[in-house]
Amino acid sequence: MNDGIELLRSHRDRLFELIDRFSEATVLVVGDLTLDEFLNGEVERVSREAPVLILRHEETQQIPGGGANAIYNFAQLGATVKAVGLLGKDIQGQALAQLLEAAGVDIEGVVWEVDRPTVTKTRITGHSRQSVTQQIVRIDRKSNALPALELQQQLAAYIRDQIDLVDAIVCSDYGDGTLTQPVIEAALEHSRTIVDSQKQIPRYQDAMIFTPNLPEAELAVGYAISDAASLSRAGRDLLRLTHAQYILITRGEQGMTLFDRSGNEQHIPAFNRTKVFDVTGAGDTVVAALTLGLIAGATVWEAVVLGNLAASIVVRRFGTTTTTTTEMKTALETLIERSELEVVAFNNY
Repeated sequence: MNDGIELLRSHRDRLFELIDRFSEATVLVVGDLTLDEFLNGEVERVSREAPVLILRHEETQQIPGGGANAIYNFAQLGATVKAVGLLGKDIQGQALAQLLEAAGVDIEGVVWEVDRPTVTKTRITGHSRQSVTQQIVRIDRKSNALPALELQQQLAAYIRDQIDLVDAIVCSDYGDGTLTQPVIEAALEHSRTIVDSQKQIPRYQDAMIFTPNLPEAELAVGYAISDAASLSRAGRDLLRLTHAQYILITRGEQGMTLFDRSGNEQHIPAFNRTKVFDVTGAGDTVVAALTLGLIAGATVWEAVVLGNLAASIVVRRFGTTTTTTTEMKTALETLIERSELEVVAFNNY
């Protein structure tokens, strides 16, 4: 343990230098743009009309979700971000566009659809006077139909126009129809394409790196990942299925495991295992910090460390959230100072 701490300390300046370069990056994110709504109130009583709770509304919060959360993470970490995706011509689409523009995101690549609603996830949450806030129900608003071919081609054309102007392309696929084959093919023309996809991972052949979580990896390989042997097998199978250079399987409190084509397998423990409050959107944070690390000149292993560091911050908060470079630096200093830190993964550095 002490050797791990000393090694982390010895690389402190290098990691700080990489974080400071985040603001120099320009990233294009293609994603399923989602508006996350939180309607919160105090539980007053059970209704006489039906066996449901009555909440006195206190506040409504709207934040970027899905692929828009990935975009927002990049912006909050200081990068120049170009958004590519679909929004409905509705009040939800307008609200999400305003949120992204307020964060400094370039939304020139966003296509507005007349007949398709903006993907919206409305979470109704409630609390009593003495209790914490809890989610009661979620209402999803979206279309299962694919966008018209003309719109798919419009998105693909914009991506190709931007390829030489951006340092990386990130595909944030939540399965809501934005990332069709023409769009994927355009995104894969960049030499540094990072894929975070909930399903149908093999569609993204030859991307640089994939970042599935454990359920996504299990879905892609078709079997359970329950121990070290099945984890190693899954990493190899995913490399074979995708022809990727790297596969990073994120495993929650079990940390992350990085696989490459040379047969290397490297583990990094979770930096925060005792104060996990909500993992919503943490994968987007991993992708953002990892990608910006790569653009800044980090090795893939250093980039994974940065992604892990960023995720350790956002899981301490309720709902979809982001972090900043200032918070990352503070968290890194805290980790270095903690005598009980288990950074055994750095022994592979």
